[in-house]
Amino acid sequence: MSQETDKIYANPHRTLADFSFDDQVARVFPDMIKRSVPGYSHIIGTIGILAERYAQPNSRIYDLGSSLGAATLAMRHRISAPGVTIIAVDNSAAMLARSTDFIDLEDSPIPVETLCADITKLELDNCSFAVLNFTLQFVRLDQRLDTIKRIYAGLLPGGALVLSEKLAFDDAQQEELLTRHHHDFKRANGYSDLEIGQKRQAIERILIPETAQDHIQRLQQAGFGQVSQWFQSFNFASFIAIK
Repeated sequence: MSQETDKIYANPHRTLADFSFDDQVARVFPDMIKRSVPGYSHIIGTIGILAERYAQPNSRIYDLGSSLGAATLAMRHRISAPGVTIIAVDNSAAMLARSTDFIDLEDSPIPVETLCADITKLELDNCSFAVLNFTLQFVRLDQRLDTIKRIYAGLLPGGALVLSEKLAFDDAQQEELLTRHHHDFKRANGYSDLEIGQKRQAIERILIPETAQDHIQRLQQAGFGQVSQWFQSFNFASFIAIK
């Protein structure tokens, strides 16, 4: 499939609407995420490795906020447990439609079901592994704990959740430093200051980052017995939580 270059914010916008995962974003999303999130490819590859370890026979794997299916495909490539089904869930019909095109290109014995749904209301069933890859940050703050509790309740004993998020920092100097380095990363990948500024303005009202400790405490409060931060690059991190 052809992939378009992200030029959504390349020209001045008289008014900036809130960022949304619409068809325009879906068309350029692979380019956007690669150029915007440091360590993204490493996280995706590691999700596949972790899924291979935690997938239990005859269980379900949930990719919650699956976008174009990068994590789904990484897991599909690695899982060897028999009878596993991957459920790719997103609330954007545009993203799901394009993800189906990517998924259908592959010949794999592991079935993938796509589901357009609100993850804050979703009941997981017979789940051994779940992924929230840069998804929870778009959920309202007052819904995040209940969402994690729902995931925990749907996990089988020994099941695991991978949570990847953009981080905020209590220390203002650290926040400013890592934000500056993140912007340097985006400039190195070809984004202009105009693009960086307009994207930040469009997304800041809907993407609400929290500190690493906020995430760890929430996971523990939901019931997870073992929680570890396994990755960080600038202000992007990933955690694994075991039931």
